Order: sequence, then C-alpha cells, then structure tokens
Amino acid sequence: QVQLVESGGGLVQAGGSLRLSCAASERTFSSYAMGWFRQAPGKEREFVAAINWSGGSTYYADSVKGRFTISRDNAKNTVYLQMNSLKPEDTAVYYCGGSVGYYSATYYSTEGSMGSWGKGTLVTVSS
Repeated sequence: QVQLVESGGGLVQAGGSLRLSCAASERTFSSYAMGWFRQAPGKEREFVAAINWSGGSTYYADSVKGRFTISRDNAKNTVYLQMNSLKPEDTAVYYCGGSVGYYSATYYSTEGSMGSWGKGTLVTVSS
C-alpha cells in the first residue's frame, strides 16, 4: 500500500488560508485517486474533496465548495488542499486518502473507497 504523509496544518485565524500537502511514497502515484477527509472533535470523519488519477476530475463537499481547491502534482507524488476563507467549523484533523483506480472523483467521496490513509494533520481555525 502507498504510504501517505500529510503536512501543512496549523493555527490560523478565521478568514485566513492554509495549504495542506500529502506526499506519497508510491512510484505509481499517477494511478491513484486521492482524497481529503476531516474529523472534528466528537464527530465522525467526513469527506472534503477528491481528485482523480489525472487531476482532470475533482469533487467537493458542499461545505467547502468555492473555498477549498484540491490539486495534484504527479511528478512530485503530492496532492494538495488549498483552503481559503477558513471558518472555525473547519477545525479538524485532516486526513489524506488514496486508492488505485480510474473512476471520476465523485466515486472517491466515501471512506470505503480509500485503500490507504495518512496519519493526519491538525487544522485549528480561531474565531
């Protein structure tokens, strides 16, 4: 399975921005669809955004649409999550997930669609 390592989390004020990165160990990274999920304290993990193997298809949760952007650089084996206009309710541990496959990004909006997970990075948005 691919090893995934997230980075870029931290403390930011409401309205601010952060960019998360997820580095993959797998040389066949371009065969993987990737996703970002998050888990807030006391809540279940939820879908945030997904991107297909080529980057040509993306999908977002309604709660982040228009504020977050998922992208990937297959040459660097890395997927990114640019988060703008952050809100206190975006506070959570953000997890990167990956799965070999060639479906559109909408297919990868569930936890069960992901075969590998990183350990997460904490994002805290203060009001």
